[in-house]
Amino acid sequence: MNWINKIKKLGESIKQNINKKFPTRSERESSAWTSCCKGPLLKKELEENLFVCPHCNKHHRISPKQRFDLLGFSNYEILKTPIPKDDPLGWIDTKSYKDRLKDARKKTNQDCAVVIAKGNLRGIDITIGATNFNFIGGSSGAAETEAIVYGVQHAIDNKTPFVFFPCGGGQRMFESPIALAGMTKTTLAINELKKNNLPYLVCFTDPTAGGITASFAMLGDIQFSEPGALIAFAGRRVVQATVKEELPPDFQTAEFLLKHGFVDRIVERKNLASEIKLLLSLLLKKNSEVNSENNEQTSDINIQTREAS
Repeated sequence: MNWINKIKKLGESIKQNINKKFPTRSERESSAWTSCCKGPLLKKELEENLFVCPHCNKHHRISPKQRFDLLGFSNYEILKTPIPKDDPLGWIDTKSYKDRLKDARKKTNQDCAVVIAKGNLRGIDITIGATNFNFIGGSSGAAETEAIVYGVQHAIDNKTPFVFFPCGGGQRMFESPIALAGMTKTTLAINELKKNNLPYLVCFTDPTAGGITASFAMLGDIQFSEPGALIAFAGRRVVQATVKEELPPDFQTAEFLLKHGFVDRIVERKNLASEIKLLLSLLLKKNSEVNSENNEQTSDINIQTREAS
């Protein structure tokens, strides 16, 4: 047996021992237990605490539907968003992009990473969106872009505020320039929302990074975050290698961004519904007053015009 075969056999032996020692992903997902700061934690106990660790207050990742349920919507409805053609570039690496999409859809029961819904939050009709990190790391491609644009258009058509919970590592590499173009498209869509004087609230969740941070996620009229969320563009090591300085331990956390003005407030999950209600009440009242003043000014102009004629 030559040395290459010996190394190959050794690698297979190590892999088998690791698989025996550690549970597979499917076993972990089907288990009644998860882990956090103090070790094993019952998933049921975590769920009863809004998926927040009762010991360290870590806000665990949740799906868009779980988030909508926890916010206490009145009869919210998931909207069917456009789905462009899968795999426009014919991408294949260790597996094809089509297979990755198929697996992600089966795992999450979603067509794409972004879910858009409409509903009533404590008396206010809103359009809401959220990203599922379990769908290819929450990355943004053409389908996610179309979902966000659809959500914005729905908000404009129905004159509702738009609330979004972003997460994910950035634009999806399997779609390359098509995914990158989504940064421009979503930015333009948010600008249209603002031209219509409709509030846009962003709540950062862990993690939000890359092209997601560099486009629609940083354009909120008010931006708040769940505690401890990672919010970044480039990775910590990339930034450190660029600036050639030691970065603080809390660099790129929600708390760090709050201190430096990129986040307006940190809000715990249990308080999100009341916080959104309060902010929207203030913003909608302000918009109503502005529109009322504009109407009065227009009326005065018309009266003066008639008197002059």
